[in-house]
Amino acid sequence: MRTEYQFREIEKAWQSFWEANKTFQAQVNPAKPKYYVLDMFPYPSGAGLHVGHPLGYIASDIMARYKRLQGYEVLHPMGFDSFGLPAEQYAIQTGQHPAITTEQNIARYIEQLKNMGFSFDWSREVRTSDASYYKWTQWIFMQLFNSWYNQDSDKAESIETLKTILGAKGSIGLKAVCDEEVLRITAEQWNAMSADEQYAYLLSFRLAYLDDSVVNWCPQLGTVLANDEVKDGVSERGGYPVEQKKMRQWSMRITAYADRLLRGLDEVDWADSLKEQQRNWIGKSIGTDVEFVIENVSDKKIKVFTTRVDTIYGVSFMVLAPEHEWVSELTTPAQKEAVEEYVNWAKTRSELDRVSEVKTVSGVFTGTYVINPVNQERVPLFLADYVLAGYGTGAVMGVPSGDQRDWNFAKHFDLPIPAILDAQKDIEEQADNTKEGKYINSGMINGMGYKEATNTLIAWLEENGIGKGKVQYRMRNAVFSRQRYWGEPVPVYFKPTASGDLLPYLIEESELPLELPKIDKYLPTETGEPPLGRAAADWKYKGQYDYEWSTMPGWAGSSWYWYRYMDATNSGEFASKEAINYWKAVDLYIGGSEHATGHLLYSRFWNKFLKDLGYVPEEEFAKKLINQGMIQGRSNFVYRLKDSAKVTFVSHGLKDQYDVAALHVDVNIVENDVLDLDAFKKSRNDVPADAEFILEDGKYVCGWEVEKMSKSKFNVVNPDDLIAKYGADTLRVYEMFLGPLEQFKPWNTNSISGSHNFLRKVWRLFFDDNTNTSKLVDAPATPEELKVLHTAIRKVQDDLDRFSFNTVVSTLMICVNDLGALKCHKKSVLRELVILLSPYAPHIAEELWAALGEQEGSISYASFPAFNAAFLEENDFNYPISFNGKVKLTLAFPVTATPAEIEAAVLANEQVTKHLEGKTPSKVIVVPKRIVNIVLGK
Repeated sequence: MRTEYQFREIEKAWQSFWEANKTFQAQVNPAKPKYYVLDMFPYPSGAGLHVGHPLGYIASDIMARYKRLQGYEVLHPMGFDSFGLPAEQYAIQTGQHPAITTEQNIARYIEQLKNMGFSFDWSREVRTSDASYYKWTQWIFMQLFNSWYNQDSDKAESIETLKTILGAKGSIGLKAVCDEEVLRITAEQWNAMSADEQYAYLLSFRLAYLDDSVVNWCPQLGTVLANDEVKDGVSERGGYPVEQKKMRQWSMRITAYADRLLRGLDEVDWADSLKEQQRNWIGKSIGTDVEFVIENVSDKKIKVFTTRVDTIYGVSFMVLAPEHEWVSELTTPAQKEAVEEYVNWAKTRSELDRVSEVKTVSGVFTGTYVINPVNQERVPLFLADYVLAGYGTGAVMGVPSGDQRDWNFAKHFDLPIPAILDAQKDIEEQADNTKEGKYINSGMINGMGYKEATNTLIAWLEENGIGKGKVQYRMRNAVFSRQRYWGEPVPVYFKPTASGDLLPYLIEESELPLELPKIDKYLPTETGEPPLGRAAADWKYKGQYDYEWSTMPGWAGSSWYWYRYMDATNSGEFASKEAINYWKAVDLYIGGSEHATGHLLYSRFWNKFLKDLGYVPEEEFAKKLINQGMIQGRSNFVYRLKDSAKVTFVSHGLKDQYDVAALHVDVNIVENDVLDLDAFKKSRNDVPADAEFILEDGKYVCGWEVEKMSKSKFNVVNPDDLIAKYGADTLRVYEMFLGPLEQFKPWNTNSISGSHNFLRKVWRLFFDDNTNTSKLVDAPATPEELKVLHTAIRKVQDDLDRFSFNTVVSTLMICVNDLGALKCHKKSVLRELVILLSPYAPHIAEELWAALGEQEGSISYASFPAFNAAFLEENDFNYPISFNGKVKLTLAFPVTATPAEIEAAVLANEQVTKHLEGKTPSKVIVVPKRIVNIVLGK
């Protein structure tokens, strides 16, 4: 048994013990309640972890350890979202297979995670790039392809049920989520179709389907990018231009689940701000579809969706998305050049830029007019980049009197701004979107109020076959293709029909996984096909048919991974029924808020789909979600003289006396803002050996500022360095002590020593620093010691139950200080203290647990201390004794003493007698558990 706090040896020893003894392996154990705590799937980058990354992992590990102590069977797994663009870009640059880089990065992550003492069940580790894992991602895709969404039953069903319906009733009146323009057919027409024709028809209903989608295309990267991979019109990785391009892509009908995704937010314990982001992203709108005839075009009509059909008489222009498929044929020869120039410009702008820009007006007239169906007025047709082809119908009717963006557009192009309500005010100055008042200049709805006008117009449009009431969502179907190599192959091949059309077919389930082929380069082919096209000559289904050359997007493997953790080595199914029915859903999910509208929406969608097909029991996969805040870096600066013949740096306190330039300096060579000059000279190529330093008090003091932690700011702190210097337990305690988990917090290495000193104080309750001998005794605890302990027990439990991780550290510090002041070395007290400490500092807790004589390595499954309120009850009360209102002394009396007993005891007290100086009190006032006041006469 170590009697010195040798944290390095202690931590390595216990990490080895846990691994050898499989301490944290979870089991399906119906005899115990379960608790599933999960961290958001990390992507293993080559840079490894900095001190900001473990914040959420530490919190989840504390909860996992706490729940084990409460008697739960705890599933706390870890794995890696290992398909990704960075590994592929590195492969393109070096020719090295992405799997090699990925493996190296994962090995580095695992080493760092194990050094922090997390209680992960490593036997369940999964990697999305492992074929044994993505076999099941491909399998889920196949289920989606073989399913349709029945709006009558409000769930996904097998495509076989749709075939039965079509054979008996056709699709007229069928309530299904499908392509917008799907042909409605009778049963007779269906039954008369050939097998190929029936198969092609069903493609319009499948939840996984091929579609022409407008995507973020990055030519330099040779791939489609998700919206969150594009910032300010360029790729987040590399900063390359991104353009809007229409491409044939696999898509998922997530819109089928839009209403259920909204309703489900009421069932989960997530932050209101995150749920609101999802609601806004889904964007439910109740409105009306309206068709506008195009002047001089007989075979086309422009359909718009509006939530304010009551404003239709105020339409003074129509806007199409620049990428709308009809743009070229609806543009007149006179406007062709201007339109083409505008369309090319719009391609360079991201969707986010287009919809968020409100100050700058842009657009171009096509030369064509449409006809307003309610008053037959000619309306000019424009293009404008604030309209997106993929949202709604790609067309918007402009009502400038009631919409500010439309008003700005009308003013810019000198278009009419007709008033439509008598309550509208100052519409020559700005739009007024009121629904109050009566309609004017509005034909059939003149004099009506909003509700009556809306109902009248919808009824008229439906009666005349030119419109209908409709619910629409801002969210669009999810593009499910990436023109990359390093991703899951789509288990599809293409076979020609008798007419020569290529149709997609699934491979057999028995042929899964469909693995990535070897290719010579990781770039698109010379003719522009995705990288997998390089394997086309040899990589064919049955040696005959081309496979799909695009791969799945990054979100595919992360949309169901929590189920694989439940049964990670199952080769026969993605997880067994027994495992799924025991673990059910994630009880606590911790991760960043940046995933609010990406990963979390897609995961909820896939989970609901799997429930529809009966594979899982829960509608929502994560019951409780906490978004951890960011740990910000504390940057340090040196100050270089601008106009000096010799390279000279001046200390922070003197910099205002000179003309200086501030430069970031590596925070790892700065301690308490004092720069290590030798290390600084070695770390910089631009600092010559004869550089001069103007010091203050013999030291070079750096400036500092709180910024985002990043390499470019030289403020990244490697947890490995801190663990080597202070230990993993110190790092864990310090990160939790920084502040509430959800908040942004500045990192300051200078303060970490306080957490280390706290753990040393804990150690000194057990061992004597001078003699290196045990202080432990078997004596019974005093009431004071029990009060300190149970105050801590109650507070720790209350705070952990509400996920207040930082306040637990404060409580433990107070408890240790109080026990130290009482010189408490009682085993019975310290045993409970060590259990309270163990979720935060598990290594030192294991060591001290063994020192108490407990079975080595068993603290993880000890019982959390039971709070006893009786130990907090006071037996005595210290009464202030005042004379004519002035307190002179205090006396303790039992809390059960009556006022008469207290009065008698006070007057008999020797100290009171001295203060009376022979005088007789005229009155003694006793206020129970408050004060005793002796009133003396003059």
